[in-house]
Amino acid sequence: MLGTTPISPLRLLPLGLLLAALVAVPAAAQDQTPTGEVTGAKMLSHPSWFKESFLDLPEDVGEAAESGKHVILVMEMNGCPYCYKLIQENFATSPYRDFVQEHFDVITLNTKGDREVAVTEEMSMSEKELAELYQVRFTPTVVFLDSSNRPVARVSGYRNRDDFKVVLDYVQERAYLQQTLNDYAAAKRPSEVYSFREHPQIQTIEDLASVADRPLALLFEDDACVACDALHDGHLADPEIREILKGLTLVRLDTRSETPIIDPMGNATTPKALAESLGIQYTPSIVLFDRGREIARIESMLYRYHFGGVLEYVAGRHYERYPDSPFDYIDVKTAELTAAGKDVSIADE
Repeated sequence: MLGTTPISPLRLLPLGLLLAALVAVPAAAQDQTPTGEVTGAKMLSHPSWFKESFLDLPEDVGEAAESGKHVILVMEMNGCPYCYKLIQENFATSPYRDFVQEHFDVITLNTKGDREVAVTEEMSMSEKELAELYQVRFTPTVVFLDSSNRPVARVSGYRNRDDFKVVLDYVQERAYLQQTLNDYAAAKRPSEVYSFREHPQIQTIEDLASVADRPLALLFEDDACVACDALHDGHLADPEIREILKGLTLVRLDTRSETPIIDPMGNATTPKALAESLGIQYTPSIVLFDRGREIARIESMLYRYHFGGVLEYVAGRHYERYPDSPFDYIDVKTAELTAAGKDVSIADE
């Protein structure tokens, strides 16, 4: 009835039961394990000179082409610490920031977003559907479009400034008309900046197809790798990561080596040819195989929690339960840890 005051269910209880209920509430609360927190997510902000797009890619590409520019699509996700790092270091505060503004129009898209994007004059879809079209598996994913609205290069995940500048130069010079990004990068990257490091778990195996007792982790490095020392000093020296690696056979391959090997599928090849066939564009990269097929890969900088999670995904064969993405497994792991009252940091900074 209008105007009456709702009666609390507790007021309907007999006095003895009411007192018991009131006493039981704090006791039950004390028995509950506090939920852990996930930290390390970053709020995204973009430089003011990023393009305010109406999400009509043919129109954006046409406007860029009139100015002799390419379009960069930054596919990102809310809270993504790698997206934050890429935007801040490679765009907002980059020493080549003016170069980017002169030669590129930068547009950001949310891989989970519902905004409508005109992909061609005949086809539109949501941001998340576009992410599926471009097969985005990691954020950020950076896609470069030419004047025909055609992807000519892409970067999956965060890249350091030096390696990212190589991709920018490749697109700005329109080198994609003559050669692959791999060939261009190999010619541009300085050699002998890195000497191969020792690691107690790295094995030398020529017949990779013979590894059958456990999953295989192929670590691709070369003497031009500017991030390899950081990998060895950081993740590969971490006791928790080394414990996970016990479930994998770790083999290092030099992307410039012509030494004969047998690849995980049983084919005669070389480390250089295998790296090319796998599309390795960045070192260090780790490609994870099991039973003769690729399961997952790490081809950009990852913080320790995600780095270890991807390794666990294959080492523990969790991919059998979560076949679509290692991050499906990592999300479940995170939920279990926080439910048990443990905090999870997804970033190391």
